[in-house]
Amino acid sequence: MRTILKLHLTLGEIELPLIDVDVQTFIPGVDNEPWLAHNNRIFVDHPDQGGWQMEDLTNRMAEAWFDPKGFFIAKKNGAMIGFCWTKIHHDLKRQGPVGEIYVLGVDKAHSPKGLGKSLATLGLQYFKALGINESMLYVDADNAAALKVYKDLGFN
Repeated sequence: MRTILKLHLTLGEIELPLIDVDVQTFIPGVDNEPWLAHNNRIFVDHPDQGGWQMEDLTNRMAEAWFDPKGFFIAKKNGAMIGFCWTKIHHDLKRQGPVGEIYVLGVDKAHSPKGLGKSLATLGLQYFKALGINESMLYVDADNAAALKVYKDLGFN
């Protein structure tokens, strides 16, 4: 049985770990195909994130919450090696906006150690720059690598 955890973090000071990669924001129409191939390679066995078709991506991009400025792509020598896609919830009653680390994906075969934490931190800095002080995410309870990254960042 699959167990999904919802983790939370109140944002304080956020320092970005230095990783030797290039980071850009997602460019719709340019990054669609490379991102889709990268995502499906990373999440080949994931029940929700793996096996995406172009329609899955374009459907998310059509959502009101989609903002390419919060979709970070890491590259090394021109090749995509990781990403952090954020989502901002403006519709939660009785509280201000909440920033979600929507999907964090790292190609372990080609990325430097610490890239996941660095990309997640970039997403958290993005939220802080927008005046958002609360963050959350969903993660599979048996994903030890992701849980370590998130716990190290202070999510609980």
